Amino acid sequence: MNNPFEVIEARLSSIENLILDLKHKPQTVEPTDQTEQLLTIQEAAEFLSLTVPTIYSKVSKGELPVMKRSKRLYFSRIELLQYLKEGRKKSNAEIEQEAKAYLLNNKKGLNNGK
Repeated sequence: MNNPFEVIEARLSSIENLILDLKHKPQTVEPTDQTEQLLTIQEAAEFLSLTVPTIYSKVSKGELPVMKRSKRLYFSRIELLQYLKEGRKKSNAEIEQEAKAYLLNNKKGLNNGK
C-alpha cells in the first residue's frame, strides 16, 4: 500500500504545476456571441479578407457598418457578420420552395376574389 503522505504530496505537486502553468500562460478570452467585439480597420480588413484601402472605400460609400471616434474607425464583429450574410445567395431549392409558397398564397387570394 502507498504511503498516504506520498500520495498527498504527489497530488499537491501536480496542483502546484498546474497553477504555475496558468500563471505563466497569457490568458486569452474568446468573445462570446453575446459580447460585442470591436475591430480596428486592420482587423476588419483581415476578417473580411479585404485590403485596408478597400475597407476605407466601402466605408466612404456607406456600404459597411462603422463607428467613428475622433479619427479612428471601429467595426462590430457582429455587424460585419450580418453584412456578410446579407450577401448570401439562396439555393435553387430555397427559391423553388418560396415560389411554391407564393403560388399557393396567390391561388388562395384569387379564389377568394371570385
